[in-house]
Amino acid sequence: MADTDYLDSLFGLDGRVALVTGASSGLGARFSGTLAKAGASVLLAARRADRLQAEVDAIAVDGGKAAAVTLDVTDAAAIGEAFDAAEAAFGPVDLLVNNAGIAPMGTVVDMPVEDWDAVIEVNLRAAFLVAREGARRMIAQGAGGAIVNIASILGDHVMKQGGAYCVSKGGVLQLTRTMALELARYGIRVNAIAPGYVATEMNDAFFASEAGQKMIGRIPMRRVANPGELDAALLMLAGAGGSFTTGSVVTVDGGHTLVIP
Repeated sequence: MADTDYLDSLFGLDGRVALVTGASSGLGARFSGTLAKAGASVLLAARRADRLQAEVDAIAVDGGKAAAVTLDVTDAAAIGEAFDAAEAAFGPVDLLVNNAGIAPMGTVVDMPVEDWDAVIEVNLRAAFLVAREGARRMIAQGAGGAIVNIASILGDHVMKQGGAYCVSKGGVLQLTRTMALELARYGIRVNAIAPGYVATEMNDAFFASEAGQKMIGRIPMRRVANPGELDAALLMLAGAGGSFTTGSVVTVDGGHTLVIP
């Protein structure tokens, strides 16, 4: 087998059908494009229909297969409809990237309960709902599959004014481990990627600020990641290269967790 064929066997996704949540921008958009380039047919799901279609069009220009569905991940009924849409477009989903999330800041004593509830609902409850729907369908299909939850280094660490986010991502890590244990018998692998700070449109303003620059100075590699630096982790967990990997958390953070107190 040629080296390129061997690498394709590990990281190629030909014939796979993926659903990516939070796919209208940032990491979700990047993940969708990466999966499509690897050969998967991808359903992009998020609330912003116009942004979704732009991402689908970009994937098509690159020769990939993609479609879009508007999805509020907090709506359990809509989640089922999104999987139905993926099946109608491409066939049963066997790869799920659970990426949707929000990150409003505030101290625990000052954060309005409505903001706390919103973070937990989107980042944790919705992650459970989406993963549960994906797992149920993969079990019924009987052909295994892979679920990749997008967590954070703050799932195992804390930061001031990030309490709700830290709690939600800690829950995502435990959800990942629990589902991995329960679903292994069905050939369904469940893993997580825990990014450090990544340059996206959501946090560009912070990284440009004085506080953001100080934070970057504490990262051992003295920079934040670009979204493409998560591609290898995603493809390993999604494809045959991760065939014996489940319940794991792949940290991509430039060494940041080494210096968090």
